[in-house]
Amino acid sequence: MYFCSMIEDKNQKKTSLEELGEFGLIEHLTKSFESKQESTLKAIGDDAAVLDLKDKKTILSTDLLIEGVHFDLSYMPLKHLGYKAIMVNLSDIYAMNAIPTQITVSVAVSNRFPLEALEELYAGIELATKTYNVDLVGGDTTSSKTGLLISVTAVGVANEADITYRNGAKPNDLLVVTGDIGGAYMGLQVLEREKEVYKVNPNSQPDLEPYSYIIERQLKPEARKDIVELLEKLEVKPTSMIDISDGLSSEVLHLCKQSQVGCDLYEDKIPLDPTVISSCEEFGIDSTLVALSGGEDYELLFTVDQEDFDKIKGNPNLTVIGHMTDKSLGANMVTRSGSKIGLTAQGWNSFGA
Repeated sequence: MYFCSMIEDKNQKKTSLEELGEFGLIEHLTKSFESKQESTLKAIGDDAAVLDLKDKKTILSTDLLIEGVHFDLSYMPLKHLGYKAIMVNLSDIYAMNAIPTQITVSVAVSNRFPLEALEELYAGIELATKTYNVDLVGGDTTSSKTGLLISVTAVGVANEADITYRNGAKPNDLLVVTGDIGGAYMGLQVLEREKEVYKVNPNSQPDLEPYSYIIERQLKPEARKDIVELLEKLEVKPTSMIDISDGLSSEVLHLCKQSQVGCDLYEDKIPLDPTVISSCEEFGIDSTLVALSGGEDYELLFTVDQEDFDKIKGNPNLTVIGHMTDKSLGANMVTRSGSKIGLTAQGWNSFGA
């Protein structure tokens, strides 16, 4: 881990983007990308990409990441940023129970970024495309007066019968979450703390080994491709699904609102990694609050019919954390003491102060 980005490395070779121009820059950054999807007929190099998706339904998702709002380059390596930018979008495709196939990437950069910085960014993007078997088929580059902006659009495919929306949950459906929750937020807390220490003493070298799991959850999250494949293997079709980007409580409320149901979420069932628990104790933060409101975990939250319980029980990737109820009962968390409190959306808000 380091607390000064490569764009400020005085010994780093810096090639001005003006030397290449827009089209030369795109060609340079994408020359090593290879198309592997049969549906990619034409990728980069023309006015538009050409895709042949045949009889599948097309899924689209897009996200915009802005320096100073969504990421801090003082501790976010550019290669990690490129990788994470793709994960953010692929997670949305998986949340539809679909398979991502192509992406487009557009970037706006200020003149403080040399070519070598963008090469690092695109190295992360390329690693993500290879790991998740998606093709980069287009994008745009332009200048910016406010730092770095990244816009990614993901294309996915699915059979119509397999697509899962947010509005299909029914009373008595089980509420299920993948993986564990809260790690990304606590990783951010550690990074922010060490950033402040670095400002005071630039020579200090933090020992981040005890926090490696939660820091990776923040800097290099993984989209849950494996869950879509697992559910297909188990012959389980979720009744509703969403990815956890804004905090568990916000996502539960989205499912409740879209499906017109209530829910009982059990506090003692929320899966927490031991590192999350210990770091919450260290920072004096309630671990349940972190799980409910932290965000950026990019796990999947979904509902299944109770008849599918035997298919998913005991699976280490899946945890049943509650069940859906009648809309009139509202969305509640059942605390460890057995009392019920109403769930509120306190997750990430792009337009918050």
